[in-house]
Amino acid sequence: MIALKSCVCSAPGHHCFPLSVLPWQVLRARFWGAMTEVKREVFGQMPQEEGGGMVEKFILKSDSVKVEILSLGCIIAALEMKGRDGECSDVVLGFDTLEGYTRKHPFFGAIVGRVANRIAKGRFAVDGKEYQLFLNNGPNSLHGGARGFDKVLWSPQVLPNGVCFFRLSPDGEEGYPGDLKVWVTYTLSGRELAINYRAQTSKTTPINLTNHAYFNLAGQGSRDIYDHEISIEADSYLPVDNTKIPTGEVAAVQGTGFDLRQPVKLGKHLQKFHLDGFDHNFCLPQVQARRLAARARHPPTGRAMEVHTTQPGIQFYTGNNLDGSLKGKGAITYPKHSAFCLETQNWPDAINKPHFPNALLRPGEEYNHSTWLVFNTA
Repeated sequence: MIALKSCVCSAPGHHCFPLSVLPWQVLRARFWGAMTEVKREVFGQMPQEEGGGMVEKFILKSDSVKVEILSLGCIIAALEMKGRDGECSDVVLGFDTLEGYTRKHPFFGAIVGRVANRIAKGRFAVDGKEYQLFLNNGPNSLHGGARGFDKVLWSPQVLPNGVCFFRLSPDGEEGYPGDLKVWVTYTLSGRELAINYRAQTSKTTPINLTNHAYFNLAGQGSRDIYDHEISIEADSYLPVDNTKIPTGEVAAVQGTGFDLRQPVKLGKHLQKFHLDGFDHNFCLPQVQARRLAARARHPPTGRAMEVHTTQPGIQFYTGNNLDGSLKGKGAITYPKHSAFCLETQNWPDAINKPHFPNALLRPGEEYNHSTWLVFNTA
């Protein structure tokens, strides 16, 4: 038997516990807090070329929601919720085994960073010094580069009603300046999954963290999301160029296909406005306090979710690049528009647009944002 070392999360208000474990076997821990059960298991072993570390799965379970989270990329690998009929379904896309997550995939369920979304031409300047990042999305850098936060192992610590993940992103990783300490904490209380992001840096650096879960409230593997109702609490959005970089304009949604302030049925809405789908940032009120950002509802099953956040933006993405080539859970393929993402974050390319919200974290400051996903049955 070995004992886990002291708490890595050091998150305010979190109380961590030593845990005796048997290495390389199924690991289980049960704690009770806010009626949440937490278990841990071995999920798999990373390939040798990826460092060969052990990947764990953490299962958070309340009376109405069950979430499975991996120590690889802090990935939400499964999320089960009840429908109107009382039946549970997994409503996030992903894979049954570790092998799926170690191959190329569109960031299913993962934490992305050091900077989520796109940076134009992979370039930015901090304090007069220019930085060039790896280009992994046409002419731009996307979601942290070639090996972002989604592709690395994080150090976990079990909490009474969740799990806290920590990693140190070293100075120069993927071209970014500064040693960056990052904590991502998932906690489940009843119907609400909270995700808290904290970071501290040794040098001034851009930062933008989000979770990239793909949802289908009809159940993962359902053909499309056209019968979902969506609403987003935003009066403006960011038009983009043909490489998905914001033009710099902050445009009113009024009178456009981007006006989602009242619920719309997605399929009919895309047809009405001749849209191929959404992959756009919606601008939220810039107050660092919890507020409702978006709602999604699937009327046939009654499943619904709300997204609350402290972030200034939310990227609404309708799985436009899913093409059926990936086999997910249950060997089901994921075609175009078979899921949606509601990624709470700073505005894309904010580091290069001074009139966008601040994208820089400086030494002595702390990056601290939270997002709450609330799952309901209507």
